[in-house]
Amino acid sequence: MSRRLNRTRAVWRVPALVEFRTLGALAVPIIISQLAQMGMGVADAIMAGRVSATDLAGITLGGNLYWPLMLLFSGIVMAVTPSVSQLHGAGQIRSAGAVVRQALWIAISGGVVLAILLRNAEPAYRFVGVDERAIPVAVEYLRAASLGLPAMLAYMSLRCLCEGMSWTRPAMFIGLSMLALKVPLNWLFIYGEPRLGIPAMGGVGCGWATAIVMTYSLVAMVVTVSVSRVRASGVFSAFSWPDPTAIARILKLGAPIGLALFVEVACFSAATLLIGRLGVETVAAHQVAFNVVGVTFMVPLALGMAATIRVGYNVGAENLPGARRAAWVAVGTTMVWGTTFAILLLTLRHDIVALYTTERDVLELAAGLLLLGALFQVFDCSQATLMGALRGYKDTRAPMVIALIAYWVVGLPLGASLCFGAPGIDAIGVHGLWWGLVAGLAVAALTLYARLALIAGDPARVAILRLR
Repeated sequence: MSRRLNRTRAVWRVPALVEFRTLGALAVPIIISQLAQMGMGVADAIMAGRVSATDLAGITLGGNLYWPLMLLFSGIVMAVTPSVSQLHGAGQIRSAGAVVRQALWIAISGGVVLAILLRNAEPAYRFVGVDERAIPVAVEYLRAASLGLPAMLAYMSLRCLCEGMSWTRPAMFIGLSMLALKVPLNWLFIYGEPRLGIPAMGGVGCGWATAIVMTYSLVAMVVTVSVSRVRASGVFSAFSWPDPTAIARILKLGAPIGLALFVEVACFSAATLLIGRLGVETVAAHQVAFNVVGVTFMVPLALGMAATIRVGYNVGAENLPGARRAAWVAVGTTMVWGTTFAILLLTLRHDIVALYTTERDVLELAAGLLLLGALFQVFDCSQATLMGALRGYKDTRAPMVIALIAYWVVGLPLGASLCFGAPGIDAIGVHGLWWGLVAGLAVAALTLYARLALIAGDPARVAILRLR
């Protein structure tokens, strides 16, 4: 009996190790591309901050409006990844081109709509009552950056095609080249170049640099798809007019992905705005702690994307044990990553915070928040990978509802009540808001875990979802 049990464990262990290596090969390029994207934001902040605090505040306000809406629209075209990965697994990759051509119609039209919204954002800033000095910079930054949105969303569609075909390196190389291009373009437009007739634009120049880099990303991805094995999808071998049925199918799958991303990012943005009522030292401490957990979040985010690819591929190949194994190996890897960094945060939090600030009040408060950040880390990492695995099964509506309840019914209301006080609840400040966020993430992670266990263990449900 024990010999048979050992043999069974060995049979599981070998495929799990192979799956771990496969996930790693997919995830590492995604991690690098995500870090490159973060690097562009860091370059904007550093270079605009050298001009003035007003310019830095302006691009920050612009980003606070730009990114939640951008994620909402890009989440829709992310439906391409599970759709293509399932077709890839089923040996029907030629059908992927038709799917992506319809996604490109969504991307371009959605980019135009989003650009129009962002180019008319000034009333929103005046309604909120932000600092009058920063509004002109924020508005002009958005008007410039919005010009690149149709190209960026089209790039995302083609990137998802590559990733759906289990090829994640193009996004890495293009992402790194985007960062390499962004820095000199920032310098050119922020500080000006009289010899080229380019005036100094300050923070607004970041928006023009962003638009150019977005356009470049589309050109680079079109070339990559055209000359690589991805051309087997036939995405550019024919022209397709918008097909309402096909577009509705993509929206049905992708809209919940976009809304789930939007409600999560919007929740954290709202939390930051609430913390703004507690003073600059508290805001600074919150930003330091949030930045620390945000950097380590890149790994589980990438593992979630890799899980979408692997789960989708195995579902398409009708290898449901392989899909289940891919999902749980990704989740297990994330749990190890999150727990490891939670321990590091607990033991090295003062040293980590000291890299960001020398102000004692900010340092102590940020180190205290990182105690909660250890819990935050475990749950946030888990929910990101669980969400990605469920996308591989094309299960997107239930995760959207889970995200909405976890963040906006549990997390933010509880955090605000603990932070500022409520009937029967004493105010405990910023720690209370972080407790609320941790609670919301815990609800999301545990519920998504239960959802994945339900879907992965039920072939009938998988078959129904596959038809989406």
